[in-house]
Amino acid sequence: MDILYLDCGMGAAGDMLMAALLELHPDPAGFLSRLNGLGLPGIEVTARKAQKCGIQGTSVSVKIYGQEEGQEGPGHHEHQGHHGPSAHHHTSIADIRRILAELPVSQRVRDNAQTVYHLIAQAEAKVHGVPMEHIHFHEVGTLDAVADVVGVCMLLDELGADRVLASPVCVGSGTVRCAHGVLPVPAPATAELLRGIPIYAGPIQAELCTPTGAALLRHFVEDFGPMPAIRPRAWSCGMGTRDFETANCLRAVLGTLEEAAGEQVWELACNLDDMTGEDIAFACQRLLGAGALDVWTTAIGMKKGRPGILLSCLCREAERPALTDLLLRYTTTLGVRSRQWERHVLPRRQETRETPLGPLAYKLAEGEGFHREKPEYEDLARLAQERGWTLEQVRRAIQQ
Repeated sequence: MDILYLDCGMGAAGDMLMAALLELHPDPAGFLSRLNGLGLPGIEVTARKAQKCGIQGTSVSVKIYGQEEGQEGPGHHEHQGHHGPSAHHHTSIADIRRILAELPVSQRVRDNAQTVYHLIAQAEAKVHGVPMEHIHFHEVGTLDAVADVVGVCMLLDELGADRVLASPVCVGSGTVRCAHGVLPVPAPATAELLRGIPIYAGPIQAELCTPTGAALLRHFVEDFGPMPAIRPRAWSCGMGTRDFETANCLRAVLGTLEEAAGEQVWELACNLDDMTGEDIAFACQRLLGAGALDVWTTAIGMKKGRPGILLSCLCREAERPALTDLLLRYTTTLGVRSRQWERHVLPRRQETRETPLGPLAYKLAEGEGFHREKPEYEDLARLAQERGWTLEQVRRAIQQ
C-alpha cells in the first residue's frame, strides 16, 4: 500500500503543500506546464530551489497578471474571506465554482477542488455569521489560493497514494493582522477548519497554518499521528516564504506501508430488530466516514422469532472508541460487542492509466505471488453515466 505522510511540524499552507508534492512528482516541469495551461485567469505558477537552515527544498510562487499577492507561507496569511470595503474586486463562492467547473481536469480533481473551497467558504461563513453564498473573496488572493488548491488536487491524483496521513499540525502562536484587525493565531476560519484535528502551538510567534492549508489537510488526510512504519521511496521539502530559527518547510515522504504480518484489528457488532433499512444505511455511512475499515450487515433470527440485522464493522484500535460511540448513537442497540482478529492483507496501490475513454484509475494489489487489478468503480460509473452505457459496456470499451 502506497502511503503519503506529511510532516506539519511547521504548519501547512497551500504553496508549501504544492511545493512538497511537486518535488515528489516524476516530471515537475511537465506538471507546471499543464497547470499553467489550464486557463486559470492570468495565473503563472513557477518553482525554484530554496534553502532553509541549510536544507534544500522547493519553493512555489503564484503570480496573477504578473502580481504576486497572498503568497501562502507560515506567518503570511491570505485571509481572503469577507473583506471590508477597502478590498478590491471580490469573488463569490459561486464565481469560484464556475471557475473550477470550466477547468480541463478530471472529474475527481474537480470534485476535490470544489470540496476544499466549499470547506473554506463554510468556515468563513460560520465565523462571520453570514450565509455561505454571502462570503466574498479578494480577487487576486482567491486566484492565488485556487491555483494552490487545484495544483495540490492534481498532484495528489497523479501521485496516486492509497492513503494520506499527517502529523499533528503546528499552528504557531501570537497574533496575525487581517482586513478586520489583529486576530489571535490560529485565525477563526483556520481554527474552524482544524476542528477535531490534533494541533499545537509551538514556540514560534507567527501564523503557521492558513485556511487553504487547513482545508486541504481536512479533506485529504485520513488520520493524524506519528509516522507509521514506511519503506520510503522519496522525501521532499516544500519551503515557506519566511525565515525562522527552525527550518520553515513541510516535509513529505512517499513510500510503501510496512504491513505487519497478522495486523491486529477489531470487529464491533450489534443486533438490531427495530430500525429501518434507511436508518441502518445511514449508520453504515457514518461508520465508514469515521475510519471503519469495512462495514457490513447480516440477516439473523433473534429471540421471539423476530428477523433482525447483525451490523458489524472492522477497525483499528485507535478508531475503536469513536466507532463504538457511533454505533450507540446512530443505532437503537443497547450494547456493542467487540472481538479482536488477526488480518492478513495484500499491499495495495492506485495508479491512473490511459484508456480509449480517457484517464482511468485502477486499484492494484500484489504480493505473496499474487497480482490483482480492477478499474476504480467511481470512474466506471462516471463514464457510464456520461455516455448512457452500462458498466459492462464501459469495461469492454476500455479493454479495446
